[in-house]
Amino acid sequence: MNIFWFRKDLRLNDNIGLFKALKNGDKVLGVFIFDDAILHELDTNDPRVSFIYDCLASINKEIVKFGGSLLIKRGDVLSVWQEILANYSPKALFYNRDYEPYALDRDKKVQALFEKNQLEVHSFKDQVYFEPHEVLKKDGTPYTVYTPYKRKWLEKFHQTSIEIQAVSQKQLKQFVATEEAFPCMEDLGIERSTIKVKDFSLEDIKQYADTRDFPSKDAGTYLGPHLRFGTVGIRTLIKKTLNESEVLLSEYIWRSFFKQILYHFPHVVGGSFKKNYDAIPWRNNEEEFQKWCQGKTGYPIVDAGMRQLNATGYMHNRVRMITASFLIKHLLIDWRWGEAYFAKKLLDFDLSANNGNWQWAASCGCDAVPYFRIFNPTTQEKKFDPKDQYIKKWIPEYSSDQYINPIVEHKFARQRALDTYKEALSQGSK
Repeated sequence: MNIFWFRKDLRLNDNIGLFKALKNGDKVLGVFIFDDAILHELDTNDPRVSFIYDCLASINKEIVKFGGSLLIKRGDVLSVWQEILANYSPKALFYNRDYEPYALDRDKKVQALFEKNQLEVHSFKDQVYFEPHEVLKKDGTPYTVYTPYKRKWLEKFHQTSIEIQAVSQKQLKQFVATEEAFPCMEDLGIERSTIKVKDFSLEDIKQYADTRDFPSKDAGTYLGPHLRFGTVGIRTLIKKTLNESEVLLSEYIWRSFFKQILYHFPHVVGGSFKKNYDAIPWRNNEEEFQKWCQGKTGYPIVDAGMRQLNATGYMHNRVRMITASFLIKHLLIDWRWGEAYFAKKLLDFDLSANNGNWQWAASCGCDAVPYFRIFNPTTQEKKFDPKDQYIKKWIPEYSSDQYINPIVEHKFARQRALDTYKEALSQGSK
């Protein structure tokens, strides 16, 4: 019997590690572990955990039809695996690779445990089309600028063929049934969230490039959480997108780019990619930060975005850039504060993308916006929400005397940011 460890791949089809585990007709025990090290950092009713639970329930329901079931556990990952090994007699562990620092360390320990017990461990590339070490410069070093990375990615991609493996009914019969019933949420110490993850849609991707920057059009794909938790395979998405939207394909490549940055430069977790930018003397005004979090800055496009995030777990991509720029450049609040808030609230939170995008906005990341480029929220609002449709949806008191005045004046804030950055960076270059 093999074990397949479900992680960021909550699906049956286009799942390379699962397909490999089932390939030779072996029986397979499907396992998912709710990791205490992660859950202890989250609210008990975190909507992402509810989504994971529902995805697992859906997979289990499908497997049950063919006589099998999933084994769902919660606890310290290493301790859970020790328990599973004591109760089952697997010959091998199969899983799809993860590239984040915590996951790499955890997986190394799990592999050592299995090998100590003379058991095989097989890991596979699945959540990305190319792994961090597969798209490199000619000298073998990683790319730190997106455009040449994208060129190399596409060059390599066109030398491959997309293979999508579907799991047959015969293979579904290979799942073994566990003696333990599928747990209810209460058994796992989690609660259902009122915030829901939306289904993704690729129906209008031919218009994606033309409509994606206008928040009132709600023209996003809502793919984020599904990519994050692997309810759909990246190969499936690329195949559907390839001849439909070059812009959306570029978004997949950005995702891959940020993953390889995190892998090759792990210091970006908690520190600037450009280390001299760590010298920026942030104001970090707690009261202003709370106003930003609550959507009460007096800048309508910023406030609408933050209120959308707080209410739904989503925020339009263009508005993410505007809100991030405002926090960093207008209020001179450390980008790590905003990164942490987004990490808590975003349904599609992904460490590498969240970190990469916040560092882009703060001008301290790889291939980042120059520090002297500072979004004017009012100009952005006029350009991308000219009829105030998005703003009015999220700010009911807009256009009334109940709406607050701006907490800082744009021209003043812009000059303050320019002076602060320039001074700090000039000191660091001496």
